[in-house]
Amino acid sequence: MAIDTLPKTTSSGHKRPKQPPLRAARKAGGRLWIRIAVAVLLVVEVYPLIWMFLTSLKSNSDYLNNSTWSLPTTWEWGNYAEAWTTGNIGLYVKNSLLAVVPALALILLLGTAAGFALQIMVWKGRSLTLLVFLAGMMIPPQMILLPLFTVYFQAGLSGTLWPLILTYTGTGLPLTVFMMATYYKTVPRELFEAATLDGAGILRAFWTISVPMVRNALLTVGLVQFFFIWNDLLIALTFTNSQDLRTIQVGLLNFTGDFGATQYGPLFAAICINVFGTLVIYLFLNQKVMKGLTSGAVKG
Repeated sequence: MAIDTLPKTTSSGHKRPKQPPLRAARKAGGRLWIRIAVAVLLVVEVYPLIWMFLTSLKSNSDYLNNSTWSLPTTWEWGNYAEAWTTGNIGLYVKNSLLAVVPALALILLLGTAAGFALQIMVWKGRSLTLLVFLAGMMIPPQMILLPLFTVYFQAGLSGTLWPLILTYTGTGLPLTVFMMATYYKTVPRELFEAATLDGAGILRAFWTISVPMVRNALLTVGLVQFFFIWNDLLIALTFTNSQDLRTIQVGLLNFTGDFGATQYGPLFAAICINVFGTLVIYLFLNQKVMKGLTSGAVKG
């Protein structure tokens, strides 16, 4: 039997260069280690979610008497209904949305306008103003809670969600202004010069030119701030003085069932509602976030 020893050629007729065996083996070994590392990271990330979901389907006796890693003996799907009704998770989610959505809207509006003014507009003292915003990032939130609590009490805002909205807006603005000012560096100045020559005012240039140009950045900053605010416990625990005003994080901290006893099945069901809800939001907007993160890295 004859063996074909002719060198392989490409479609254009040129000889295909043969890869050295040692280099090919190293390349294959490197890919194998990368796949193993990715698999380990996937297990580390996914397994706690699976364990949390399975625990949310256990009864209270099943959780206390059996092994932590065992599967549920009976699948208690009613834990989710009990968490939503008896555990008041529905109320806590509503309070979180009423506090997060207005604060996030104010952060994005004011932060985008400030970033536009600091990078696009030319005026004296803008560099110093940017440094003042950056200084706000260095103030620990713990230092401002007591003065703010006194101010809100004297202003008659205690017992409402306004302290949360105002505090979230104030603490979220420094980072937002810094990030939006960075993103505005990638916007070509020629666009605004052309708009000015066409007779556009500063407000029209802001709304019709700058905002569409940084929409991916807005989505990225908005998602980052959303997770910061949604997962906040310290500020919400300080300014919510009644059960009717608790956000979801404070509600999970004080989650109890009938007669004050902790019901672990409904508790983990409430945690799953919180975690998987935010996870779905991130997975849905993942590609937009990646575009927003890279758009500020290279000047366009």
